[in-house]
Amino acid sequence: MAEYTRNVNTPEEELEVLDELEELDDLADAEAVLESEEEAAPVKQTHSSLQAPFQSSLFPVLFVDRNMRIVYANPACERLFTGFFSLVGNYFIDVFGKTFAVEDIRKIRETIVSGAYGFSWKGSTQIKSRDMASVQTRVYLFPVEMGVKIPEEFAVMFDDVTEENKHLLRAVFLSLLEASKLKDNDTGKHITRVNFYSRRLTEELFGSGVPAYMKIDADFIDNIGFLASMHDVGKIGVPDDILNKEGPLSDWEWTIMREHTKNGAFILSTYPDPMAKEIALSHHEKWNGSGYPFRLEGEMIPLSARIIAIADVYDALRMERSYKPALSHEITVQKMIEGKGSHFDPSLIEIFRCIAQDFQEIYEANKD
Repeated sequence: MAEYTRNVNTPEEELEVLDELEELDDLADAEAVLESEEEAAPVKQTHSSLQAPFQSSLFPVLFVDRNMRIVYANPACERLFTGFFSLVGNYFIDVFGKTFAVEDIRKIRETIVSGAYGFSWKGSTQIKSRDMASVQTRVYLFPVEMGVKIPEEFAVMFDDVTEENKHLLRAVFLSLLEASKLKDNDTGKHITRVNFYSRRLTEELFGSGVPAYMKIDADFIDNIGFLASMHDVGKIGVPDDILNKEGPLSDWEWTIMREHTKNGAFILSTYPDPMAKEIALSHHEKWNGSGYPFRLEGEMIPLSARIIAIADVYDALRMERSYKPALSHEITVQKMIEGKGSHFDPSLIEIFRCIAQDFQEIYEANKD
């Protein structure tokens, strides 16, 4: 079943959500009464002539009857919700109830049962599960047969805008990333590789079955595979003479350089997923509390930032810089393991050790 994704920050909001969920249960109970009244009657078959226009439609469409039971789903709808829901024969509220706001569920029910809003309604929803990346859709509800005084069935059309919204959002932040790359001309394909390393390590955590990593879901993997590249976007605020200095930095230059974490967190603070800000701010924190900017330690450091730290350092060691030679994969892995429990999360380093060869293959496939 899809998850209810509303963010909760205060005790008052928690109580509000609990009340809303109780109201959803009440609506579900109402549907259960309808079901008992039907005495488990078989699903009414919608006339094929009404289904035909939707059978080959690119838009996902399902039909519900006046009892809000789903009686038909076209192939596009079945494809869209594969991995999320079983559709035909179930009640709309049972299937989609917790993906809509409670007020929207009320309006949908009023539209179908009592003819409110002219028997039509439109809104939006986000559908999410651990194994499947979130789907964002616009939703339109209208009678299957127009001009009927009391419609018996309603079409629910879903317009999948997931990729459209994601593309628009990421395009804005990619432009910031490109601007930061103009200042730091010593990175090559570093950010591309860090994306790949981070995603690979996160996929391994996802499949590990370890309770500590159950917060990782399909959205986490997708987001870190993009946001990893943004970890140093704050360097856009570092003076050029410090950013591109040949040789080691002085103490005061390091003080300025370290500000790129805070700059990056500020730049990414408007990104919808807080992971963006976490990564920018905390990817230089160390497990033993000796990192920067806030000397966080252990699990005080966000998981996403702990993952990026491993990806970032591995690639930095492999790269030749103006102030250091490139290291081999074998020496880099050994140095990473030496940092277990001091620089890096010890559990993550053990998983990194198991898939280190994948890091080597990513590096070789994406050399500068």
